[in-house]
Amino acid sequence: MPGVEEMKEGKKYYADRPQQTEGFFLKGSNSLDWGMKNRLARIFNPRSGRTVMLAIDHGYFQGPTTGLERIDINILPIVPYADTLMLTRGILRSIVPPATQQAIVLRVSGGTSILKELSNEEIAVDIEDAIRLNVCAMAVQVFIGGEYEKQSIINMTRMVDMGNRYGIPTLAVTAVGKDMARDARYFRLAVRICAELGAQYIKTYYIEDGFETVTASCPVPIVMAGGKKIPELDALTMAYRAVQQGASGVDMGRNIFQSEAPVAMLQAVRAVVHDNETPEKALELYKTLKNKK
Repeated sequence: MPGVEEMKEGKKYYADRPQQTEGFFLKGSNSLDWGMKNRLARIFNPRSGRTVMLAIDHGYFQGPTTGLERIDINILPIVPYADTLMLTRGILRSIVPPATQQAIVLRVSGGTSILKELSNEEIAVDIEDAIRLNVCAMAVQVFIGGEYEKQSIINMTRMVDMGNRYGIPTLAVTAVGKDMARDARYFRLAVRICAELGAQYIKTYYIEDGFETVTASCPVPIVMAGGKKIPELDALTMAYRAVQQGASGVDMGRNIFQSEAPVAMLQAVRAVVHDNETPEKALELYKTLKNKK
C-alpha cells in the first residue's frame, strides 16, 4: 500500500471538458438499468445495432423438428456464426458447451404440444433458473387474439416484472393463430400491446405490405421471425426488407438449419443484417461458401 507521503496531486482533471455520458444504441432502451443494457448489448451488435439470432427452440412444442434431430451434430457447428442462440434449458444444459460465447435467449413459456391448443401456455421456467443459467433474455410466447390471449399476456408481464428485478430482458414472441389475419393492422396491435406492457424487445413476422408501420409504431426493437423454410434467395430478401424497414435483426431457425449449407446461409444472413448487403450479393456469398465446403 502506498504511504501518504507517496500520494501526489492529480493533474489531469480536464476541467474544460464536460463529462460525456454515452446514450444507449438500442431503440427505447436508454432508461433501462446497466445490467439489462449490458445483456442487450450482447444480443445486439453495438456496431450495427442489429442481431442474427439462431432459433432452435422448436422442440419444446413439436419435438425433434427436421434439422434438429441431433443438436450436437447439426447445430453446434453453426453456433459460432450467430450472435445469439435461442433455445430451451434442457438443450442448453444437456448439449451446449459452457464455453459458448454467444448470448443465450431462454425459452421460458410452455405447456402444450402441437396436439393441443398452443395458446394454452404458462410460465415454465423459474426466474432463478434463468439467473443460474446466466441468460441474456427470456422469451415468452404471446397469443394476441388466441383462445388463451389473456393468460399469455399475463405470462409475459410476470416475466417482465421478474426480469426487471434481476436485470434480465424479456423477449415477447408474437404468435399468429390459425384464424388470425397476417396483416399490418394485426401486427401493429400485437407488438404495441407487448411493448406497452413492458417487453424489452419483440419478435414478430415480416409482412410485405406495411411492415414499416409495424416497426415505426413500436417503441422497442423488433426482431423478424424467420418462419417456415423457403428458398434461400427468398429468405435473404425477406431479411433484407425487414431490416431496411426498421427491424433490429432476425431470428431464423428453419431457414438456417434446414438449408443445404447452414454455415454458408448463416453467414449470408449476417451480411444482409449487419452489412446491408443486397439479397443477390448475399446469395452469391452463400453459393461461394457452399461450394468451398
